[in-house]
Amino acid sequence: MIIVLAGCIGRFPVGGHAWAEMQYLQGLRSLGHEVFYLEDVGENSWTYRWDVEEVTGELDYPTAYVRDCLEPIGLGDRWIYRAGDYSLGMSVDQFAEVCSRADLLLVRGLSLPHWRAEYDCPRRRAFVDVDPGFTQFRLADGDPSLRDVVARCERLFTIAQRLGAADCPIPTLGRRWLKTVTPVWLPGWPRGAGADGEAFTSIMQWKSYSEVIHQGVRYGNKDREFPKFFDLPQRTGQRFRIATTDGSRQLSQHGWEVIPGWAASETPQVYQAFIRQSRAEFAVAKHGYVASRGGWFSDRSVCYLASGRPVLVQDTGLSDWLPVNEGIVCFADPDEAVRGVGAINAAYERQSCAARHIAEEYFDSGQVLSALLTAAME
Repeated sequence: MIIVLAGCIGRFPVGGHAWAEMQYLQGLRSLGHEVFYLEDVGENSWTYRWDVEEVTGELDYPTAYVRDCLEPIGLGDRWIYRAGDYSLGMSVDQFAEVCSRADLLLVRGLSLPHWRAEYDCPRRRAFVDVDPGFTQFRLADGDPSLRDVVARCERLFTIAQRLGAADCPIPTLGRRWLKTVTPVWLPGWPRGAGADGEAFTSIMQWKSYSEVIHQGVRYGNKDREFPKFFDLPQRTGQRFRIATTDGSRQLSQHGWEVIPGWAASETPQVYQAFIRQSRAEFAVAKHGYVASRGGWFSDRSVCYLASGRPVLVQDTGLSDWLPVNEGIVCFADPDEAVRGVGAINAAYERQSCAARHIAEEYFDSGQVLSALLTAAME
């Protein structure tokens, strides 16, 4: 098939965002499909440059980042970055011709700020919700551009594995949401032998965006959850290293090692090295994911698993669909987090093997994307 993937690499030029799109691109190509990458930023491009700590409206910076990410994986001439009437990579005419032949337009999350006529041309259109709860709450509250994109897609997918459960308040909005998971392209994430580092690590933003209010309930960010676990280093004696762009002063005061977020995620290669140099992941979820009980699981955690790094993650309803206790260890409160650190360290090799096994069984891009494509084209 000919597949166009709409994503966000240049707009958010950090390794974690890039890998989230690259898992799909590499996974789809390895299945034998002809794949093109679309990044449409609307009328104007804006990108934060970590190297100079300022916003730029120029196209050269984000498109160079896209090119540097896609050329090594064989998509050097199969991408377009669009801003208003301008494009880099493919020309608008070249890309319109691809759309006229395409079997599927696959839209990941909030990657299309508005719809263009040529996006109607592929035989099928599918939307993949990667921010469960927040996506549906915004739709319910009338976000016009998001509602337009979703309305034009025949198939809707979500990584909210518990959507429809009695204790999950995420609305379906009268549409059928098919369940999928975040894929990982396993050849690109081989398991490392043993732990290269001593620290439990994470890459995070204290506050990604404003809280969402739905039916009088506020669904917030990590800044509402992380303070519960501030004293974990003192209680466990374990080293913790957090890469973040904010919240560093509060974390440092409680014994966390803090490095700038961009230093751990400047490029896909730097991001991967940071994960492989970790002993395990420690991950607090956004308050919205915890409160909505959708079963959210991070694309970052999937990379840790594939690398043979166990993950200690805040529970969002994961035990309903994933094996926990080995490879993945969940916690709901500080005491459970303390016990989780001990459980991982007490049997590290077994935990590491279990982590890789879970990645292979549940998140392998071959099986995940094959199932998604079958459902999308029905």
